[in-house]
Parts: sequence; C-alpha cells; structure tokens
Amino acid sequence: MTVPWKGIVDRSFDVPGFDAYCRSLQWTTWRPSFVVLHNTGVPDLAQRPLGLTQQSIMSLQSYYRDTQHWSAGPHLFVDDHQIWAFTPLTTPGVHAPSWNSVSLGVEMLGDFQDEAFNAGRGLDVQKNAVAAIAILTEILGFDPDGMKLHREDPLTTHKDCPGDNVSKPAFIAEVKAYIAGQNEGDHDPGAAVA
Repeated sequence: MTVPWKGIVDRSFDVPGFDAYCRSLQWTTWRPSFVVLHNTGVPDLAQRPLGLTQQSIMSLQSYYRDTQHWSAGPHLFVDDHQIWAFTPLTTPGVHAPSWNSVSLGVEMLGDFQDEAFNAGRGLDVQKNAVAAIAILTEILGFDPDGMKLHREDPLTTHKDCPGDNVSKPAFIAEVKAYIAGQNEGDHDPGAAVA
C-alpha cells in the first residue's frame, strides 16, 4: 500500500531567516513535544564539500518517497552553511519510529561517528543545529532537556545515530546558552521596583 507523500518545503535559511520563518508558522493541527537529533551518516561532510544543495534535497525526497515509500522524512536538514526545511514543521515527519507522532526530526549533515563534531565543518554544523533547535525550543515552549538522540529510540536500528562524537549534555548546554544569549538584556521592569 502506498501512503500519500506530504510534500516538502524545499527552502534553505540562514539562522535569522529560519527564526523569522518559524515565527510565521502556526501549529494548529499538530504540535510536537520535543526534538530528535540525527546525523545523515551518508552523505557525510566529506561527500558534500559544499554542504547540501537543492539537488541534494531533491535526491533525499526521492529516497524517502520513492525508495522507502514513507509519507514524509525528517523536518530539517542542517549543514555547515544553512538550515533546509524539508517536511513541514507543522505536520508529523518520519525519522524515529517511537516518536514520529510527537517530535520534530533534525538531521545534521555528517557522520559524527567518524567525523569531528567540535571542530572544522562539524562545529559549523553543530552551531547551525543548536540555533535551529534553540529557535524551535523557544517558539514551541519545549524543555531543552527533553531533546532526544535518535539512538535513544528503543525501536530504532540506528544505535549510533547521531554518532559518538555528539554529546547530548554538551549539545543541550549549547541550546540553553543560545537561548540565554538571545534573551540577554530582556528584563521585567516591574522587578526593579518590587
């Protein structure tokens, strides 16, 4: 049985553009509860020296729709240059069997089992992923500590995703620091006179 394909957004953003895009959305028919972090594995950073292109996104769409016969894929693909919106953020995606109906899937370009995550291009991927997840966390009111790694899904066969070079506590700390940095200087004027 073929399931209907939900379609893709097929737009790339820098961090400010992604923030503006997310703030324009309304989660009225489906509201996720947390984010699941993935890495592509294949392709890895070495295989995409210029990051993901529109052709890469079209190939991913063909893979999920035509090869896997899924209804959707992950919500975002993040590389060292941009954040690609894939499955619409306002609808369930397909990325982690236990959590598809309740979470957003964020794929990072790279194989962070073997490639560095805290240096070079891997660090740039990390920075964009942290920003994207922090933006979604703030807009949707997630608890940053509720983020999951794909390998934590009890039903997944990908027990090394997003790779051993990705530290969940360190990543969550970066998300919290990003949110705090965005809100720096934000204050409650009434608190000063209380």
